[in-house]
Amino acid sequence: GRGDMRGGVGPEVKRSTLLEEFRASKLRNFELADIVEHCDEFCRDQHGSRFIQTKLEIAPPSETEIVFEALLPTALSLMTDLFGNYVVQKFLERGSQEQRSALAKTMQGRVLQLSLDMYGCRVVQKAVEVVDGEEQAVLVNELQGHVMKCVRDQNGNHVIQKCIERSAPATIQFIVDDFIGQVVPLATHPYGCRVIQRILEYCGHSQVINVLNEIVESTRDLVFDQYGNYVVQHVLEHGQQDDRSNILMRVRGNLVAMSQHKFASNVVEKLLQFSSPDSRHVLLEEFTGESQGQPSILIMMRDAYGNYVIQKAL
Repeated sequence: GRGDMRGGVGPEVKRSTLLEEFRASKLRNFELADIVEHCDEFCRDQHGSRFIQTKLEIAPPSETEIVFEALLPTALSLMTDLFGNYVVQKFLERGSQEQRSALAKTMQGRVLQLSLDMYGCRVVQKAVEVVDGEEQAVLVNELQGHVMKCVRDQNGNHVIQKCIERSAPATIQFIVDDFIGQVVPLATHPYGCRVIQRILEYCGHSQVINVLNEIVESTRDLVFDQYGNYVVQHVLEHGQQDDRSNILMRVRGNLVAMSQHKFASNVVEKLLQFSSPDSRHVLLEEFTGESQGQPSILIMMRDAYGNYVIQKAL
């Protein structure tokens, strides 16, 4: 039982005698076999959960299998539990192929719900890491039609990032497709900008060409944005020479102003760092010109952000 309401302080946790004994006991040496009958309760208790996790590291398969059988019926609700989720993750990490598959099956039909949960999202990430091929694709595909909801969610965005990092390009094509036409709002979003960066890191150039084109088209706005500037920096760092040249074409004539801006100045530094000699020449030409009737380089040297750009250029 859960215990009843006591004096309006909220429900009191009703622990079994075994768990009470375990929590109080410094003497008795508990084994996994001792707690099988109370597996679910132990998983949900801070000390019980840690005990099971520690034992799973060293227990022989015959023992872990007994615990797994006891845990499986309530595995789904353990996935969203403060302490239970760690036990499920431990089984995904160290369990047998069969145990991983059984847990993946338990998650089927619930992946979205779990991905939006503070603890469930960790279990989904772990599952995407350890199961592969068809089993992984089945889990990942449940997010189809919900990509934007996940990306904008503080928990879900981590799941989308993990899918991009660990899945075959074909499996996550639906994620890339959903981004088309949405790249600017995503790039200027605190979680969206991370997901766009993962896509640029893990997908082949041909798969992300449309995403890249949208970034380049909107470079002039993105460089001044607190999140968007990171996306442009990322293209400069990880993109191809053509991508860099296209970005430079968009910001030419604006470089001195950009150098005096908190966010855009970072992009100018990256341009200096990763551009071809020809492109560098374009940058330096602009810095050595004039703006507002005085040498640009003086304006930049006196500026809180511009002086860093000059140091980078030297």
